[in-house]
Amino acid sequence: MFGEKNRGAAGGASRPQSAGIGVGFYGNSETSDGVSQLSSALLHANHTLTAIDHLVLEMVERLDEAVRTELTTLEEVLTQRTELVAAARGARRQAETVGQQLQGLAFWRGVPLSPLQVAEDVSFVEEYRWLAYVLLLLLELLVCLFTLLGLARQSKWLVIVMTVMSLLVLVLSWGSMGLEAATAVGLSDFCSSPDSYILNLTQEETGLGSDILNYYFLCNQAVSNPFQQRLTLSQRALANIHSQLQGLEREAVPQFPSAQKPVLSLEETLNVTEGNFHQLVALLHCRGLHKDYGSALRGLCEDTLEGLLFLLLFSLLSAGALATVLCSLPRAWALFPPRNPSASCSGSHQSEPFFQSRLEPGLHLCSFPGCRRRPH
Repeated sequence: MFGEKNRGAAGGASRPQSAGIGVGFYGNSETSDGVSQLSSALLHANHTLTAIDHLVLEMVERLDEAVRTELTTLEEVLTQRTELVAAARGARRQAETVGQQLQGLAFWRGVPLSPLQVAEDVSFVEEYRWLAYVLLLLLELLVCLFTLLGLARQSKWLVIVMTVMSLLVLVLSWGSMGLEAATAVGLSDFCSSPDSYILNLTQEETGLGSDILNYYFLCNQAVSNPFQQRLTLSQRALANIHSQLQGLEREAVPQFPSAQKPVLSLEETLNVTEGNFHQLVALLHCRGLHKDYGSALRGLCEDTLEGLLFLLLFSLLSAGALATVLCSLPRAWALFPPRNPSASCSGSHQSEPFFQSRLEPGLHLCSFPGCRRRPH
C-alpha cells in the first residue's frame, strides 16, 4: 500500500514531465529546422553574389584580352584601309566601354560582410545549442525514470540522489525558460517589422547605397533597378561590337585574308561574353536574392520562433513537474516502512518452534503417534 501511494504521488508529477520532454524534443527540432533554413538561404545568397563577381571579372578579363591582342592585331593588318581601321578602333572603344560599365555591377566586391561567414557562425552556435538541449532533455528523462525506480523499490539513497538531481535540473529549467522567453520576445519584435531594421543594419555594415538595398530587400514595382542604366549601355555596346565585326568580316576578310583569324576570335569572345551577360542580368535581378531573403525570414520568424515557444512550454512544464516532485519526495520518504535488520535475527519464544521445525525436522516428524525409533 505504501509503495502504491509513493508511485502515485510521483506518477502524477511524472506525466507532465514526460509530456514536457516530448514537447521539448519537438521544439528543439523545429528550432533547428528554422536555423538550418536560415543558413541555407545565406549560403545560396552568398553563391549568387560570388557568381555575380565571378561573371563580371571573367567578362572584363576577356574583353581586355581581346582589346590587347585581337583588336591590336586587326588594326595592324588593316593599316592600308583607313575606314576599316576606324571600324576596328570603334570596336575597341565599345569594348572598353563595356568593361567600364561591367565593373560597376560587382556591387558586393570588397564588402566586409560575408553571408558565408554569417551562415557558418549561425550553424556553429546552433550546433552547440541543439546539443545542450538534447543533453538537458535526456537528463530530465533519466531523473524521471530513476525517481520512479527509487520510489518503486523504496530505495532511500536513490531518492536522495534524485532529489539533488531534480533540484539541479529545476535550476537549469528556470534558467533556460528565462533565456527562451527573452529570445522569443526579441525575435517576435524583430519579425513584426524586419525590413527597416535589416536595411539599416546592412547599410551600416556594408556601406552600400540605399537604392541597391531597397531593390533587393523590397523587390517591388515601386523600386527601380539601380543597375538598369549600366546594363542597357553594356548591351548596346555589345550589339555595336557585333555589328562592327560583321562589317569587318564582310569587307576586310576578302581583301586581307590574314584578318580572318582575329575577326573569328573576336566573334567567339563576343559570343561567350553575350552569354555571360545574359546570365549576369538574370543574377542581378532582385527575384533570386529576394527569394533568399524571404526564405531566411520564414525560417527565422516561423520555424525558429515556433520552436522557441515549444521550448518555453517545455521549460514551464518541466519546472512545474520538478517542483512537484521535490515537494512530494519528502512525504514519500515518510511513507517508507522502517527497516530493522536485527528484528529478523532476534530470537523469541513464538518463533523458536518455527526455527526448530526448520532446523530439526526429524524431531517433529517423530512426535506424531506411531512414530517410534527402532532399536538397532
